[in-house]
Amino acid sequence: MQTLYTAKATSTGSGRAGHVRTDDEVLDHELSVPTELGGAGGSGTNPEQLFAAGYAACFHSALQLIGRRDKVRVRGSSVTAEVGIGPAGEGFGLVVTLVVEVPDVEPGVAEKLVAAAHQVCPYSNATRGNIDVTLRVA
Repeated sequence: MQTLYTAKATSTGSGRAGHVRTDDEVLDHELSVPTELGGAGGSGTNPEQLFAAGYAACFHSALQLIGRRDKVRVRGSSVTAEVGIGPAGEGFGLVVTLVVEVPDVEPGVAEKLVAAAHQVCPYSNATRGNIDVTLRVA
């Protein structure tokens, strides 16, 4: 694969309760462990939220690409990524649900667009076979 872009981020401090920053400092956040995972909570973000934001944005771009390719207007569309974490074997695992809204598009057409976007989205390709991903057209 020819790499077109490389994102670079560094975690410092206490991992999930530490700090993350990209090399260009565009993303610069304190992290907090959610109370559901035994942490204190707080105003910081967490790895699951960051993953959800990245997946939602990436999948939305893939949906728009497929819409243009198939000449279907997906204006006003949105993608919400729900990322869950829980015990899996000796460690932890993730599950993802992508909730896709495509207003003014027939449900069957929207489902085909979403399925095609799932084939081209880099996050979907990276998670395929590793994380259970559920697609839901709302």
